[in-house]
Amino acid sequence: MARSMEPLARKIFKGVLVAELVGIFGAYGLFNKMNTSQDFRQTMSKKFPFILEVYYKSVEYSGMYGIRVQDQEKWLNSK
Repeated sequence: MARSMEPLARKIFKGVLVAELVGIFGAYGLFNKMNTSQDFRQTMSKKFPFILEVYYKSVEYSGMYGIRVQDQEKWLNSK
């Protein structure tokens, strides 16, 4: 019985590993896009404001201040 569970355990482990890798690369891609495109951040502010807030907090935590203010100024001036 223990022998027959081994292939199932490997499949589950591989599935979890793939899911983790997809999540990591997806989070990196999203962060990189938000970090390089102010227009994308504006889109995120309209559709997913909670994700943009996490981005701002992580950037401020790393010591880079002023991105939130620059975004808000540009968005107010463009209206």
